[in-house]
Amino acid sequence: MKPLQIQQIPAFDDNYLWLIHNSQNAIIVDPGDAAPVQAYLHQHNLQLSGILITHHHPDHIGGVAELLRSAGTPIPVYGPRADQQSGRIPTITHGCQDGESITIDALACRFTVLDVPGHTSTHIAYYSPDLSSLFCGDTLFAGGCGRLFEGTPAQMLASLKKIAALPASTAIYCAHEYTLSNLRFARAVEPDNARLAERFNRVTEQRGQGISTVPSQLDLELQTNPFLRSASPDIIRTLQLNNKLSGNADEVSVFAAVREWKNNF
Repeated sequence: MKPLQIQQIPAFDDNYLWLIHNSQNAIIVDPGDAAPVQAYLHQHNLQLSGILITHHHPDHIGGVAELLRSAGTPIPVYGPRADQQSGRIPTITHGCQDGESITIDALACRFTVLDVPGHTSTHIAYYSPDLSSLFCGDTLFAGGCGRLFEGTPAQMLASLKKIAALPASTAIYCAHEYTLSNLRFARAVEPDNARLAERFNRVTEQRGQGISTVPSQLDLELQTNPFLRSASPDIIRTLQLNNKLSGNADEVSVFAAVREWKNNF
C-alpha cells in the first residue's frame, strides 16, 4: 500500500478542500465545489472512494451530489448523524457521532469522529491518528475559530477544548484561508504575545507571496490563537481595558467576549 498524501484543493475565494489519497484511491473532505475535485481526480487518475462532511453549509456540501452522480459506483458519504436523520444533508449514507471510529478500506485509513458544535449545532470533525491530522471544517481556524451561527459560546468553548486535548503535534486542516485577518485580530487581543507577533510577521510574508498558511499545528494554535487561550490573564486584562468584559472572568465569559469582539473587528 502506497503512503497516504494530503492534497489541498482551493475552491471559491478562500475555501480549502482536502483530498487524501494513496495514488490510486481518494477521499475528499467538505467538497463544496465538485469541479476542482473532479479535475484533480482526472489529472492524477484517482478513484473517489469516500466523502467526509463536517457540517451542512453550502460551501462544504455543494459539490457532493455532482461527485456522486459522476462517480459511476456507490460512494460512502460520512457526516453528522443528526443531519442524516433530519434530512438536512440527504446525501449522507453513514451518519457519525462523537467517539465513533470509521475506516476507509480503500485507503486503510481510520478516523475518530469528534462532535464539535458551535459554528453549527451538528458540526463534527475527523481525527486521523494515522496521519496525525484533524479535519475540522469551520470549528477551529488557523489563528481563529468559526462564528457561532447555531451554537452557544459554552458549546464552542467545549468543542475547542476537545480539540486542544489532542496531541500537540496534530496538523490542523481547516477549511478557509483566514489566517492573516485572524492574527491581526489576535494581536489586538493579546498584544504582548511574542510568539504571536512572530507568527503574524511570518504569515504576512507568506500571504504576500501567495503561500497557503494551512495546515497549522495544534501546539502553535495553543500558543497564539486567542480562542484557545481564554484563561490567559493578558487576554482578560485587554478585554477589561477595552470595556469588552465586565463582572465574571470565567472562561466561557472570556471566550464569548473575544468572539463578540471578533464579530465586529
